[in-house]
Amino acid sequence: MLTWVAVVTVVIVVALALLFLRARRGRVPGTDVASAPERTASAWAVVPLKADGLGSKVRALFAGKPAGAAEWGALEELLVKADVGPTTAARIVGDLRHRYEPGDDPAQMLAAEVVDVLSGDDTAMHLPDDRLGIVLVVGVNGSGKTTTVGKLAARLGRDGKEVSLAGSDTFRAAASEQLDVWAQRAGAQLVSQERGADPGAVAFDAVKSAEAKGMDVLIVDTAGRLHTKTPLMDELQKVRRVIQKASGRTPDETLLVLDATTGQNGIAQARAFTDAVEVTGVALTKLDGTAKGGVVLAVREQLGVPVKLIGIGEGVDDLQPFDARAFAERLLAG
Repeated sequence: MLTWVAVVTVVIVVALALLFLRARRGRVPGTDVASAPERTASAWAVVPLKADGLGSKVRALFAGKPAGAAEWGALEELLVKADVGPTTAARIVGDLRHRYEPGDDPAQMLAAEVVDVLSGDDTAMHLPDDRLGIVLVVGVNGSGKTTTVGKLAARLGRDGKEVSLAGSDTFRAAASEQLDVWAQRAGAQLVSQERGADPGAVAFDAVKSAEAKGMDVLIVDTAGRLHTKTPLMDELQKVRRVIQKASGRTPDETLLVLDATTGQNGIAQARAFTDAVEVTGVALTKLDGTAKGGVVLAVREQLGVPVKLIGIGEGVDDLQPFDARAFAERLLAG
């Protein structure tokens, strides 16, 4: 009798331990990292909105008068000023003008159009559950790459992932130190070398180290570079090739960190980086400091690159999954 009791007790203890480990490491097949929409509600609530925003301007434009060529032309100009871009703005206005009927709310129609452009199944980050997931992070100087890397590591850590960081920004002074601070805050491991080291070598060592330690995700930070500088873009391509050689595959995600205040230059940035390293998504940063950010509409429509993450502050929790509807509401607030 005691033997059977002991066997049952052991079985129960093992089952509970397996359930605990499964929950801790987040090994749920098919899980999309940072994709839960409920986590965006409180984040968007703290983003300041302008009382005289795009929405109020659109409504004032069409208030008490028929929608004629002048009104539609003015709407197109408003969208361009919101960084949507002339090509995308013209396409959107043409579509709205075709569908508009007296009594319709142009602001609501525009919001629905924004949601339609920015939505899709590819707006969540997709990382594997059965092997090391690799995220390459790229962008121009000052866009907030290293901060985004740290916040993403923290978010993945909260989801139960074991995260390693690669300090492949070996050019900027104190880049490694900044990343080390973020690694400690996020509970992540860091692989780095001295300033001036080969960025590709750092990435190679980081891949091998992460695989040997059984890590879940490796995030590779890279030096900021002007998208117009061919040698620097060539160097970035080399880092990607090294990752592919070390791991046997290309990065699972290549995130372009895009400053929301950058304006229409963001389209040129996105095109150059996508051509160089096949960007899979945008992390839109500094959204708390601007009422614009419309450039992502052009990036999405012209290049097919979705927004996956948004940065709305300096806190470790201020990197959130993208919500197209919330973004549209904010863009047209006021």
